[in-house]
Amino acid sequence: MKYITLACAAGMSTSALVKRMQDAAREQGVDVDIHAEPVDDVVKDLGKTDALLLGPQVRYRLKELQGICGPKGVPVTVINSVDYGMMNGKKVLETALDLLK
Repeated sequence: MKYITLACAAGMSTSALVKRMQDAAREQGVDVDIHAEPVDDVVKDLGKTDALLLGPQVRYRLKELQGICGPKGVPVTVINSVDYGMMNGKKVLETALDLLK
């Protein structure tokens, strides 16, 4: 099982997206655990994260988190703002799975 973390300013706005991603994963038979948390809490939970996706509102933290996560083998990217705004769980799941390849 792979663990995907979505991070935003407070961990709240990504909760609906997590649900849609979980639904898409179930439909596709993909074994992943997806959760959301505030971006400030991400570093302490890195040991159980295989991929980190940032909400568009915290994209300014990308370089910082790549510097922290990269040496630990955790890829980081920013969620496409259109997919985020549309709560397109299927597309965001695809983005996460691509990171895990």
